[in-house]
Amino acid sequence: MNEDKISTDVTAPFRAGGKVVVDRAGTDLQSPFKGLGGVDHSGITLCIIGVGLISGSFAMAWKDRGWAKHVIGVSRTEASQKKAIELGLIDEALPLEEAIKKSDFIYVAIPVDATVPTMLKIMDLVTENQIVADAGSTKFALCDALKNHPMRKRFVATHPMWGTEYSGPEAAVKNAFAGRACVICEAEKSDPAAVVLVEYIYRQLGMNIIYMDALAHDVHAAYISHISHITSFALANTVLEKEKEENTIFDLAGGGFESTVRLAKSSPAMWAPIFMQNRENVLEVLNEHISQLRKFKASLEKENMDYLYELMNNANKIRKVLDK
Repeated sequence: MNEDKISTDVTAPFRAGGKVVVDRAGTDLQSPFKGLGGVDHSGITLCIIGVGLISGSFAMAWKDRGWAKHVIGVSRTEASQKKAIELGLIDEALPLEEAIKKSDFIYVAIPVDATVPTMLKIMDLVTENQIVADAGSTKFALCDALKNHPMRKRFVATHPMWGTEYSGPEAAVKNAFAGRACVICEAEKSDPAAVVLVEYIYRQLGMNIIYMDALAHDVHAAYISHISHITSFALANTVLEKEKEENTIFDLAGGGFESTVRLAKSSPAMWAPIFMQNRENVLEVLNEHISQLRKFKASLEKENMDYLYELMNNANKIRKVLDK
């Protein structure tokens, strides 16, 4: 067996500072789930806290791979619970405390403003035989809240960088995570075996693993993800304000507009807490974005074609990154 592929030295990615892409694509781990709840993967009970897009897709992937004997869902609404059972995403719905007691692996995917208090409750309930992971879009507030918790080592902070503008259990899809990146934060504070297991799970879902500290994650997420959503919300409001005829929007909207404004259909209940929790980083990105918009505005006001070309040619450099 190649020892490099199953190394549990989770401090290594942090030695150079910043972020390191970890490539452990091998699947030759021997019974990676063994020891979790004293069983191998065919006997694991998965609990998803929140039964929506991310957690529903996660549960679906576990069921498709035969990793779980039973999936429990915890939701604030009875309608979501019923829909998740109807769709086969979960096998039963239970209150939080009862669900935790019956579960081996707990996966938390709820709005970030509810994540910290919920996670504190969960970590007070878990044992040495359970693992908890989250899927939140912000990491520092959560990691900071749990830093001194006696069961911190049983928690692995993750952010699978995937999502759509849809929400709820009916939004869950197969193969949702394939080809995407997953960030694992503060891995050195988690049990090495827990990190290896969580990494293995995401690898099997087709994800590439990136290690970051929580602060760095939130800064990068503001630039890569959060600003895209704010821009989309703002553009949608601009069009709705200036284009009063809804039929005209529908008739004229082409692929470019639809792809740019698609994220404006995202849930405010999910994204407003993200913006507020990552407020300082989002404001920094917004200031830079507004500065760039002003440059385009100035080039048009002054009829400066050369400057307009310069701005767009510089923006074209993003191809070198995205087309890799």
